[in-house]
Amino acid sequence: MTGELTRWESESDGESLLKSLERDEIFELLSEGFCRQCKSLLQTRIHSLVNLSEREIRLKLNNGDGSRFLSRERQESRFDSSSWRRGSNSHSQSSNNSSSDGRDNEEEQNEHIRVSQVVREKQFVHIERINGRPTNVLQGLELHTAVFNAEEQRKIVECVYDFQTMGQRGQLRERTYSEPRKWMRGKGRVTIQFGCCYNYAVDRNGNPPGIVRDEEVDPLPSLFKKMIKRMVRWHVLPPSCIPNSCIVNIYEEGDCIPPHIDHHDFVRPFCTVSFLTECNILFGSNLKILSPGEFGGPVSIPLPVGSVLVLNGNGADIAKHCVPAVPAKRISITFRKMDDSKMPYRFLLDPELDGLKPLDNSLANHQRVHYNDKSTRREYEPVRTRSNNSFVIEKDDFPPLGSSRAAMNGLRVSKDRSRQRKF
Repeated sequence: MTGELTRWESESDGESLLKSLERDEIFELLSEGFCRQCKSLLQTRIHSLVNLSEREIRLKLNNGDGSRFLSRERQESRFDSSSWRRGSNSHSQSSNNSSSDGRDNEEEQNEHIRVSQVVREKQFVHIERINGRPTNVLQGLELHTAVFNAEEQRKIVECVYDFQTMGQRGQLRERTYSEPRKWMRGKGRVTIQFGCCYNYAVDRNGNPPGIVRDEEVDPLPSLFKKMIKRMVRWHVLPPSCIPNSCIVNIYEEGDCIPPHIDHHDFVRPFCTVSFLTECNILFGSNLKILSPGEFGGPVSIPLPVGSVLVLNGNGADIAKHCVPAVPAKRISITFRKMDDSKMPYRFLLDPELDGLKPLDNSLANHQRVHYNDKSTRREYEPVRTRSNNSFVIEKDDFPPLGSSRAAMNGLRVSKDRSRQRKF
């Protein structure tokens, strides 16, 4: 009995010690002697554990049903396992037995069917005079539709709303989650950043727009990494530009994104995935503010749900883009690769995203690609009168990202938050 009591007291002391440590201190303690890749993997696992309650951890260890957050983790592991699993990198190993080979062949056939259903539009054209020369300002844009099916979209949206709840509860790092006060139409959309902290404008500490290298945010979630694998494997993103950061935008009706060009702390190409509601994105070298949340420009491109818009070339660097006030709830996830010289000082490369490779080109040649058919070439006509003046982003168009705790001071959590998860 005395021995059991002593062991219990020892466990309690250890528990107390662990509870007294900060997350970074726990990480430093456990990762001593680890290589860089192992440290990155451990950091992701610690992040997953610290956001679970004691009961959830015990259920996880005992393979119980768990609560909503555990259910989300299991959904990620089951999420279209055939196509996600085939997106694994060179670190993964396949089974050698005949039954596994049979399953792999079936999964590969199913994946080939899915890839063949993706529609790819790559010939966007709108000519504007830039520095006195006619220029296709949409060169480099690609729209890939049907990349994520309805069930995959549902699980991604549930995952995003779970992270929003965690952000409201202060369970994410300070600069990961931002929910500004909605002081006028078009202002105050929710943002969640993973991989790096990005400032839209000078913040309260005097940091200029761009990646804040001495700030840390939460790492890319497992489900988002599976999305990246899918996009590289299915020839949506090139393996030479694998994203290592993302920003989630959660729109309520009337929210918008004003005209801008993405900061060059991020390399090209980058992409945006759309969920919940189809909306239009405007492009043009000159975009005009018509009223709060309403903008005018020469090109309007619809973004279907489950689609991926890739921005590169002139479409990323000459044409500005914006999303006018959305008609209903919408979620977008923008994936970007940081310039190596701009990465946060303590950023660790994720070995899970190393060495990703696309499918064999023989499959890509059979995909439904629209750029070879001249009949589908789209010469866009102006949708509104363009301004002759270059657009200038106002200081408060992109408010600096604040802490989730600061946002909570002016935040009234809606009683029907659970309805957001119903489709």
